[in-house]
Amino acid sequence: MKEQVEVKNLKEGKYVIIDDEACVIKSISKSKPGKHGAAKARVEAIGLFDGQKRSFIGSVANKIYVPIVERKNAQVLSITGDVAQLMDMADFTTFEVTIPEDLKEKIKEGEEVSYITALGKIKFDIRT
Repeated sequence: MKEQVEVKNLKEGKYVIIDDEACVIKSISKSKPGKHGAAKARVEAIGLFDGQKRSFIGSVANKIYVPIVERKNAQVLSITGDVAQLMDMADFTTFEVTIPEDLKEKIKEGEEVSYITALGKIKFDIRT
């Protein structure tokens, strides 16, 4: 799920879609309008799910897509290797998520964890 927003309304720390990937905005720089053109904006962002650095340059008046990012809670049902089976605490749906290396000791069966979902992708919330 996504919505359109004008580039001039973007803020650092918010989300934006660059190259079909949900990203967190790290910096925005805007130039002044010139004699024959509109003001431009350069948006530097980092991928929410892959950690890659991405940038976007465009007119401040252009529209860009912004993902709808949701933070939810789930209970860990089982852990098999580096994959955890989770059950959402709100609608009780079950799904599987790969556990990152740095969180393997923190995630245990039966515990409640938080996760982020955007554009059909799911990952553990870093604050877990």
